[in-house]
Amino acid sequence: MMLRLAAALILFALPVRADVQIQDVTSPGGIRAWLVESHELPFTALEIRFRGGTSLDPEGARGAVNLMTGLIEEGAGDLDAQGFARARDALAASFSFRPSADAVAVSAEFLTENRDAATDLLRLALVSPRFDAEAIERVRGQVLSGLASDAKDPTSISGRVFDEQAFGAHPYGSQGEGTPESVRALTREQIVAAHKAALARDRIYVAAAGDITAAELGTLLDRLLGDLPAEGAPMPGRAEWRVGGGVTVVDFPTPQSAVRFGHAGIKRDDPDFFPAYVLNEILGGGGFGSRLMTEVREKRGLTYGIGTYLAPMDHAELMMGHFASANATVAEAIGIVRDEWRRAAAEGVTAEELAATKTYLTGSYPLRFDGNGPIASILVGMQMEDLPIDYPTTRNAKIEAVTLEDVKRVAAWLLKPDALHFVVVGQPEGVESDG
Repeated sequence: MMLRLAAALILFALPVRADVQIQDVTSPGGIRAWLVESHELPFTALEIRFRGGTSLDPEGARGAVNLMTGLIEEGAGDLDAQGFARARDALAASFSFRPSADAVAVSAEFLTENRDAATDLLRLALVSPRFDAEAIERVRGQVLSGLASDAKDPTSISGRVFDEQAFGAHPYGSQGEGTPESVRALTREQIVAAHKAALARDRIYVAAAGDITAAELGTLLDRLLGDLPAEGAPMPGRAEWRVGGGVTVVDFPTPQSAVRFGHAGIKRDDPDFFPAYVLNEILGGGGFGSRLMTEVREKRGLTYGIGTYLAPMDHAELMMGHFASANATVAEAIGIVRDEWRRAAAEGVTAEELAATKTYLTGSYPLRFDGNGPIASILVGMQMEDLPIDYPTTRNAKIEAVTLEDVKRVAAWLLKPDALHFVVVGQPEGVESDG
């Protein structure tokens, strides 16, 4: 009953709106957070990010942060894995822990009546994970199973090969999950070291939304995070782009080739980011009306879907895309992508495309704020991107301010048709590696 109540509260937590009132909170112990108070329902969503992520893996221990993150909830303090799960369920609380290349993410949701107990349990997981031998082997097996599955998946292979070629020996150039060999070799000592390296107070970003005041959040933050190490491991350096234009074919027995393509991108704090964002949406963003979807899917039926995206990461910037096409048609699809890249770089976009994209981007933005969890997630992401606290109320004006001339100017320098590199996994007809 408690779990069903919690799920209902999460689903219907807040009306959809982008004009949220964000408070900048600093705990008595000096931990900062952004907060949106909403006392309509008795629960709180908490989002925590530890900057660094799987890129903090030291040489010879690839996959350590990923495996450590998978073990955080598998026993802590005097609770083994089953005991921890029972305690969490008894509180109708929800915890999740996810690593990425640039961060370890922690999400928590709990009822107001259980806030103190849920905070103590989450603190136990973050500060005192047990890393029991049985749990290590169980989670290690899950990671190895995932890697084995990825090794048979053309889409996963295309991403892995692209990253290797783009970034070489930098952590961005290999999977954060590690390799089967590196994961099998990880020791408990390396997992403990990964915990100390990744979960530290000098890299914390926090946001909360829901039934909690600023004073209550400050107390919670010190109680939850105050006993973590003051400093973690140093960040990796800049990841330099290493691959030029061309094609890499990875032979793989499948009737449909998976394709990953891209070149260097744009930083999130670049003054031209918003024109680039609009440009990408028109060229290959999420909608069915993008140029690539129209030309590759709708007009010619060469794929079920094709998309592009900007990826301004902490240590490198990318502009990427992906699709899948039958081996017999993938060459034609690659040619169309190059042609559309070249057309946009030379001509920019039309007034009709710009107007329609602005309407979509500004109209859909408030829909992201559809509950305490999404709001907290957006707020913590804003902090990691160093965006101002009033961004939700100013973001649409930045979209509206983008002009045709802005998009054309940015397209001319951002889109580099000759620098596009394609990784094709399959047995494509008429496509060969050229570099």
